[in-house]
Amino acid sequence: MARILEAAVDSFASAQAAIAGGADRLELCGALSVGGLTPYAELLRQVRETSNIAIRCLMRPRGGDFLYTKEEIQMMAAQIENLRKLGADGFVLGCLTAEGELDAEAMAPMLKAAEGTGLTLHRCIDVSRDPLKTYMDAKALGFDTILTSGAAGSSLKGMETIGKLLALRDEHQGPEVLIGGGVNAKVITAFREAYPMSRAFHLSGKTEVESGMIFRREGVPMGLPGLDEWHLPLTSEENIRAARIAVDA
Repeated sequence: MARILEAAVDSFASAQAAIAGGADRLELCGALSVGGLTPYAELLRQVRETSNIAIRCLMRPRGGDFLYTKEEIQMMAAQIENLRKLGADGFVLGCLTAEGELDAEAMAPMLKAAEGTGLTLHRCIDVSRDPLKTYMDAKALGFDTILTSGAAGSSLKGMETIGKLLALRDEHQGPEVLIGGGVNAKVITAFREAYPMSRAFHLSGKTEVESGMIFRREGVPMGLPGLDEWHLPLTSEENIRAARIAVDA
């Protein structure tokens, strides 16, 4: 099976850097600072006009949990239909019940809208009651990829659970296990050494870029107090290239 390097990007500049660095696929998002939200349709249009790289769009209407209202689900299903028309190859989605189980009923409208495209279950698996069961439930629903940190704050901390998911993948010919959460070239190397069957990795590869603003009024936050608005987090071509080398080693 082919090895996969997926870059999570939330701007045109980051998308271009990821492509130049050798990413196989983009997870197109908005607002990665809150874990990623559904991207603007115009951002997808911009990227698609310059590249035929595979693009999966994150479907997440807000930050917080993955227990969605009927209205939020309807909105995401409509967004999927629109993003498909603009060239999205797949979608990254997931809903949980209040009890922490994968919610097939809630996801049904989105799965119908996305039928025939690539499907990634996002990191709702990492806050589900039983990640191994969630993996098998996602397989039954037709997901081809599971993005996970191993139900931990980072993929290194979740390495043992990720190992179990990789074993399930191989035993049941299940969805690809896309390893994410604090991933960089060194982390990829660690996983490749510990689990040679690991072959798919997800990262943003971001670095802080100094704002071009000369005049800076301090003490007027545009978001949560304490956020640095004079340094922009952008994907680094060099970070993606280093990850590419580690994946292919």
